[in-house]
Amino acid sequence: MSQLKIYSEDRSQNPLLQSSNGKEIAAEFAKVGVLFERWEATSQIADDASNEEIIAAYQEDIQRLIEKSGYQTYDVINVNPEITEKEKIRNKFLSEHTHADDEIRFFIKGKGLFALHIKDKVYQIICEKNDLITVPANTPHWFDMGATPSFSCIRLFDSPAGWVPYYTGSNISDRFDRLN
Repeated sequence: MSQLKIYSEDRSQNPLLQSSNGKEIAAEFAKVGVLFERWEATSQIADDASNEEIIAAYQEDIQRLIEKSGYQTYDVINVNPEITEKEKIRNKFLSEHTHADDEIRFFIKGKGLFALHIKDKVYQIICEKNDLITVPANTPHWFDMGATPSFSCIRLFDSPAGWVPYYTGSNISDRFDRLN
C-alpha cells in the first residue's frame, strides 16, 4: 500500500503526518505543487505484457497528461533484481538531486520510494502499482529502488535530455528511511 510520511527536514524519526489514503496523499502533495494520482488500466495486463500493451492500457491517462502539461515522449522501464551494478545505480539515485524537467513515474508493478525535499520538509512516499507521481522540475529529491529492485514504470518526459541529474551535494538522504 502506498504510504506518505512528511517530516521536518531536521527530524527524520518523527513524521508530522503519515497517510495511506490516496485522496489525502494527493491533497498534501497538491499543496506543494506535486501531482499524485492513482490510475486503473483500461484492460487486463498480463505479467508478460509487452511495453506496447502496457502503454495501450494506460493511453487515455498518458494522453491526458501530455495534453495538460506538454510532455513530448514516454516509455516503459523495467528494473529487476538481476540488473548489473544495482548497488551502484541505487546509490546514484539515493543522492539528492534535481532535474531541469519534471520527473513523472507511473508504477505498473513493484514499488519505489521517492523523497522530495521541499522548503523545510521531506515528503517520503512509497509508490506502488497504480500510483503516479510528478516531481516538478528543479525540486530536490532522491529515489530508493531497494536492495533487490523490482518495478516497472511508465516514464513521461519533456525531453530525455531534461532528465539529467544535477546533484545538490547535500547528504540529507542519509538521515531518512530506505526501502527494504
